[in-house]
This record gives sequence, C-alpha cells and structure tokens, in this order.
Amino acid sequence: MARLQKSLEKKDRLLQATISLVNNNGFHAAPMSKIAKMAQVSPATIYLYFENKQDLVNQAYLNVKADFTSYIFKSETAHLPLKTAFERIWRAIFNYKLANRANALFLAQCDSTPMIDKTIRNQGIKHLEPLLELWEKGKKENLIKPLSNYLLYGFTINPIAFLILMDERGSYQLNNTIIDQAFETAWQSIKV
Repeated sequence: MARLQKSLEKKDRLLQATISLVNNNGFHAAPMSKIAKMAQVSPATIYLYFENKQDLVNQAYLNVKADFTSYIFKSETAHLPLKTAFERIWRAIFNYKLANRANALFLAQCDSTPMIDKTIRNQGIKHLEPLLELWEKGKKENLIKPLSNYLLYGFTINPIAFLILMDERGSYQLNNTIIDQAFETAWQSIKV
C-alpha cells in the first residue's frame, strides 16, 4: 500500500509540475527534463506513468477538467428554473477559477493549443454535459437563443477566464458587483 501511495504521489507531482511549467513557460518551453526536476523525480520515472509529453499533457488536462467539473456540478440544478440553474453553474465556474487560478490558466491554455489530442478534447467536453444539457433544454423551451454550444460557451464562460486574468495582472479588480454584472451580461447575451 505504501508503494502504491508513493507511486500516486509521484504521478501527481509530475502532473502538477507540468501545469506549473506550462503556465509559466508555455507548452514548448516545458521539456520533460524540467518537469522531472520540478517534480523531484528522475526523467526516466516520467515514462513509468506516461508514454510521452503529449500523454502527460493530455492526462494533466483530463485531471484538471475532472476536478473542475466535479466542483461546478456538485450541487443539483435539474429542479431549478433555467436562469437559476445556469447562474448556479456559472458562479461555480467563476468561483472555481478564482480559487484555482493555476488550473484555470492551464485549461485556458489547453483550449487554445493543438497540443491536446482531439479524442482527449472530446473527453473534456463530455465533462460539461450537465451545462450542455441545460442549454439544450433552454433552447427547446425557447428561453435560450438557438445558437451552437460553442457560441454559448464563448459568450458566457470564456469571459470568466479573461476577467480573472485581468484581475491576476492587476489591470482590473474583481469584486461582487463586477461578478454580478458579468453574470447578467452573460445571461443577457444568450437569453431569448
């Protein structure tokens, strides 16, 4: 059991080192040797857990996506009115990204890189099914504009990453009023 625990700890350190190096240096400036050094393992140890850098990055993406979605969908929303359900999910996303800025930045970078395999990206999208199902319900009930889910995501969820990045840089200070305004703007952009 102790050996398994140490093995899981090493794998987790490798995943965390990958996220940190990618966030600070980008995907291409995060070589396996730096990842191993930051994780305090030998470079050969990486290959006990991952086939290559692509596999390591893909697994880091899926781990962060799983953590993200378990947080945002931990409360039941099916019984709520559509706007209330969407607001609960939207605010959970905002809160997660505020509290887990490194993971949020990593996900944002993964969204804009070809480094993530298409099959892995599709698995990541499946994590968002409760939100996608809510939008489909809203479209059928003529409460949400009949737009593609990519447009709905782009207008409602992507701005969260931008606002948090601006807050992180000190360019724009987030507070409850701004977060409330951001939600209302997101809702107004998609409601019928």
